[in-house]
Amino acid sequence: MKNTLLAFILLFSSSAFVPSAAFAADYEIDTKGAHAFIQFKISHLGYSWLVGRFNTFDGEFSYDEKNPAASKVVVSIDTASIDSNHAERDKHLRSKDFLDVGKFPKAKFVSTSFKELGNGKAELVGDLTLHGVTRAVTIAVEHVGHGKDPWGGYRRGFAGTTKFALKDFGIDYDLGPASQEVELFLSVEGIRK
Repeated sequence: MKNTLLAFILLFSSSAFVPSAAFAADYEIDTKGAHAFIQFKISHLGYSWLVGRFNTFDGEFSYDEKNPAASKVVVSIDTASIDSNHAERDKHLRSKDFLDVGKFPKAKFVSTSFKELGNGKAELVGDLTLHGVTRAVTIAVEHVGHGKDPWGGYRRGFAGTTKFALKDFGIDYDLGPASQEVELFLSVEGIRK
């Protein structure tokens, strides 16, 4: 499986972005305020990009500034919330040809390791369960920023990308040679608990 570039999750960063007073903290992903996104793109016949997103998901992450390698993330996605801005296509994507949401209503990502790469970049590895199949994926992560918000809270944000073959998750519908892989883009803002 080719893994490059997910949030699904993305969630860790270089010590260059952390203050001197380091601490471990737990964050809830801010889906209620719509400050988190899971988007995808896949080639359409090699002529254009089909772009969409999942509208319903939740999750949390922990980030330890003294020990970023101990950071963790868990995200759960409602697969029926797939939205490509086209009702008939979305119906097809929810069908047995693709996500089979009646049988597999949830997708889930659980991190297994995190490695800092420097300059605010990191590599997050975890188990993605999609369409009833669990496989390891690697997410290229970028720390966006952190700090106090206007409402008295504290937030931390990350972005990440990953790419994987549909067949690796048991989705065998033939979309042509240019459409074998899907790319995920994740933008995650967490509110410290």
